[in-house]
Amino acid sequence: MHKITTFVQLQIQEIHNKMHQRHRIFNGKIILPNRIVENGTVLVEDGKIIAVEAGDLSFPDAINTDANGQYISPGFVDIHVHGGGGHDFMDGTEEAFLAIAALHAAHGTTSMMPTTTTAEKEGILQVLDVYEKAKERNTQGASFVGLHLEGPYFAMNQRGAQDPKYIRDPDPAEYMEILEYSKSIKRWSVAPERKGAIAFGKILHERGIIASMAHTEAVYEEALEAFNNGYSLLTHFYSAMSGVVRRNARRYAGVVEAGYLHDELDVEIIADGVHLPAPLLKLVYKIKGPDHTALITDSMRAAGMPEGEYILGNINTGMKVITEEGVAKLPDRSAFAGSIATTDRLVRTMIDLAEIPLFDAVKMITATPARIIKMNDKIGAIKVGMDADILVFDDRINVQMTMIKGCIL
Repeated sequence: MHKITTFVQLQIQEIHNKMHQRHRIFNGKIILPNRIVENGTVLVEDGKIIAVEAGDLSFPDAINTDANGQYISPGFVDIHVHGGGGHDFMDGTEEAFLAIAALHAAHGTTSMMPTTTTAEKEGILQVLDVYEKAKERNTQGASFVGLHLEGPYFAMNQRGAQDPKYIRDPDPAEYMEILEYSKSIKRWSVAPERKGAIAFGKILHERGIIASMAHTEAVYEEALEAFNNGYSLLTHFYSAMSGVVRRNARRYAGVVEAGYLHDELDVEIIADGVHLPAPLLKLVYKIKGPDHTALITDSMRAAGMPEGEYILGNINTGMKVITEEGVAKLPDRSAFAGSIATTDRLVRTMIDLAEIPLFDAVKMITATPARIIKMNDKIGAIKVGMDADILVFDDRINVQMTMIKGCIL
């Protein structure tokens, strides 16, 4: 036991030493919050950005990284991710958490919000426990910035690949126990039309937790009530979400229309090029814009893995799915079962399919999600005083370097 402790202490000391090194990233096109600076330099010290300038800056005793004319970008912020590299957060192990963080960091994610799937209460509490332990050990992957609980309070008819045996109404006794159990819960996705969901949304809002509408068949009026009672985000917009519906000859608008009509509502989209086709990507961009649209992977364990058969959710109790054509599907191919995308793919998709500028695509995976989770004072932009979460990538968003809090992974 003593040898293990000593080894861990050495690792921590090594990370500490790396953070206190100086870094100079130069000869690159810096993506700033309001423009792109040609031939710029970024200086980093003690894990923070201390200078951002056009031209070449000297920095004695610094570790030098030549961007070779490529882009110097803020690190990508993924606020909805379930897994990758053969692991899922619902596996409930520290090793799974660390492997997922490392896999996505290699593709440009520097901050991530681990996300659960529908489960019994005990399964959720186990993930909360493991999150705290894994966060302390996570030195080689994307930073954990809080937990996102997706479910189990969903509409059965909009469950998608969520396991139906766990779907239920919000229970105050249950959710209050979960909320009191951990202060790391930063977001909870709920179907707002379920019995008790409005009261639940108020509680989340009062606690500073993002209440998000998800897996819902609510009509517009129900979505508006939710919006007026604390719900501020729409989970994987369009996916498992109601649009215009006809009931007894009358048409009713749904949650999608609520998202378009209310500027203050933020949306997130799975921009893998499969969940949403090009026309819908363009429509979301045209109406909601880059300031209110976050790109998410929503990736499951097959991200970064060969196509084949996998388990969605807990490795022992989850659902069997297949991956093909760049996406996960239920075995009968009746519905998608999660994404296998990484964040670099999201940016490429928005540029190639939605035909939007690189600058806006990057904003949708950096500044916008950082603002949504109320961390835009630390991450999501290359600015003096911000965490040194920085990428270098080429014109095709192939990541050449990932730096997290001043450490090059």
